[in-house]
Amino acid sequence: MTTHSADKPMRGAGDPSKNTVQSLAKGFRVLEAFTAQEPELTMAEVGRRAGVDNATAFRFLNTLADIGYVERVPGSRLFRLSLKVLDLGFNAIAHSDLRSRARPILRGLVGEINEAASVAVLDGGNVMYAERIQAGLTRLGVDIRIGSSVPAYSSAVGHAILAWLPVEAQKRVLSMTPRKSLTGTTLTDLDALMARLVQVKAVGYALSDQETVAGLYAIAAPVLDIDGMPMAALSVAAPAFQTTLKDFEATTAGPVRQAAQQLSRALQTIGGFAPQSPHS
Repeated sequence: MTTHSADKPMRGAGDPSKNTVQSLAKGFRVLEAFTAQEPELTMAEVGRRAGVDNATAFRFLNTLADIGYVERVPGSRLFRLSLKVLDLGFNAIAHSDLRSRARPILRGLVGEINEAASVAVLDGGNVMYAERIQAGLTRLGVDIRIGSSVPAYSSAVGHAILAWLPVEAQKRVLSMTPRKSLTGTTLTDLDALMARLVQVKAVGYALSDQETVAGLYAIAAPVLDIDGMPMAALSVAAPAFQTTLKDFEATTAGPVRQAAQQLSRALQTIGGFAPQSPHS
């Protein structure tokens, strides 16, 4: 019978070390070395506080500086955290507010015809779903979850955000990713998309006729800050086999616009939040 020494425990599936990335943990310890009392540190001080040697601290600090989370203090051997670190916390807080405010509003939009309601934010050339209430759509093979992204150029949520941005920002976002035909109705021509955005802003909502997913209609309206700039978009989706595009638009556009306005007012009362800039 095989025995195992008490001072050498078995490393199995329950061993937490097999499910962690140690280098990532070290990277966060490097970030945590900086404090409000001592915001600027030398490489050796960072290494000592993070529990790593100087060579490791040097590699981590240079990597973090390259990706923008740490910066070198000019004319010295010191390092400090950059403002980009604040974005991590601010984005988490902001999306938490967005999700908590959106959830009850989205629930009220899901029913027999409308099988999903979502809120999405701009993320480069895509839109990312920050909250979603879904009652169906599995029959269409749609598996969009919180954190999932879809192209801004082909989606109702993307059009609803883009239509309220300045023209130059619209063009920049639409040029960030290759515009491919995802379905037979996907619009890819830049001039045609720009004209579509003018129409979207004129009517107050975006309508998608199966442009991202075949068999799926969607309507989206913008969630605006107090200055009329888009923070996010709220959308509803329904399977095309359950309704016609005309009926879907007639019954859903009004409630979606009202829900987006309600969410806009709710976020404006707490100061809104700072979505990702289209410049990124």
